[in-house]
Amino acid sequence: MRAVLQRVQRGAVRVDGTVVGAIEHGFVILVGVGHGDGEDEAQWLARKIAGLRVFEDDAGKFNRSLLDVGGGCLVVSQFTLYADARRGRRPSFTDAALPDAAEPLIVRFAELLRQEGVDPVAMGVFGARMQVEIHNDGPVTIWLDTAER
Repeated sequence: MRAVLQRVQRGAVRVDGTVVGAIEHGFVILVGVGHGDGEDEAQWLARKIAGLRVFEDDAGKFNRSLLDVGGGCLVVSQFTLYADARRGRRPSFTDAALPDAAEPLIVRFAELLRQEGVDPVAMGVFGARMQVEIHNDGPVTIWLDTAER
């Protein structure tokens, strides 16, 4: 699994002009599923994100986690994180898992974030054309890939 985390002041997802998920302070997480990803990858990613210390303490140092600051997560499925653009001008997405494998794992990932204590956890709509509103705070953007753990 791959994830791009953006620390945000707020974030929202709209489908057909309607807000389907929104958070205030926390992370917008763009997450993609690759072939062979499963429960272990989702658990590792949820645990890592919940405990990642990228929020400032009183001294301005990155010493607080999402759990420490009471932040939420907005999870947005993003198969394009598996784009391979090394050749030609049109990326290949063959490394991305097919929807029937990816969707349940993204839902499970959101459940695991909740189990780690993250509240709220909002989601986009899998497979929908979404407009994602990200008010990046910092900016702070982190790339995580379970294949590199």
